[in-house]
Amino acid sequence: MPLSLTVSDEVRVLAPGFTHLAVEAHGLVNGPSTEASSALLDDAARRLAVRLDGRAPHEHPHIAAWREVYAAFGAKPSRTRNSAEALAKRALTGAGLPRVNLLVDLYNAISVAHLVPVGGEDLDRIQGGMRLVRAAGDEEFVTVAAGQEVVESPEAGEVVWRDDAGVTCRRWNWRQGPRTRLTEETVSGIFLLESLAPMPVADVERAAAELAELLEKFSPGARIGTVGAAG
Repeated sequence: MPLSLTVSDEVRVLAPGFTHLAVEAHGLVNGPSTEASSALLDDAARRLAVRLDGRAPHEHPHIAAWREVYAAFGAKPSRTRNSAEALAKRALTGAGLPRVNLLVDLYNAISVAHLVPVGGEDLDRIQGGMRLVRAAGDEEFVTVAAGQEVVESPEAGEVVWRDDAGVTCRRWNWRQGPRTRLTEETVSGIFLLESLAPMPVADVERAAAELAELLEKFSPGARIGTVGAAG
């Protein structure tokens, strides 16, 4: 059965224009970044430059909408940028986009090219379903600081993704925890694309279709399905 993804009523009230679309894949083959995945990232940066046409990422209507929502739940959007804006800023610098591993490179390329937040989780490390909620403030988020694993908690009211074991991503799509991230051993993954109005749902669907095509190309024989868009 596909992984259960639910959005709480509190989050729907906060962001009525929110849509999420998931690509679920089994039989994946991951590994270190390759010349092919690196070329995809470089091409995504070029596509982003065309899309922005000289504007800064935060001036794009979709990123501006994310900044408004971040501010609405108490985050400082200039300091804790949503994942799409953070990647876009890196893509436009001389340093370029990071090369992490094959699967992460693929979804980062889609995020940058379409200017939409995309996250990837290892299905075998998720406990129960995933839920987008406003945090109580006592949940556990396992992360790494100064090379050491530490446990912290989100702020009360913060929007987080979580499973039965704890928070998997803080501040909506700002920082993913290492517990469920995609590693070179990952064989099953869920790739979550998130958007806000004014981005049309059809644009998110095109981004998801492109990601599914890349997953099929780089993991021949993988079983890939797309969960329909939901507000």
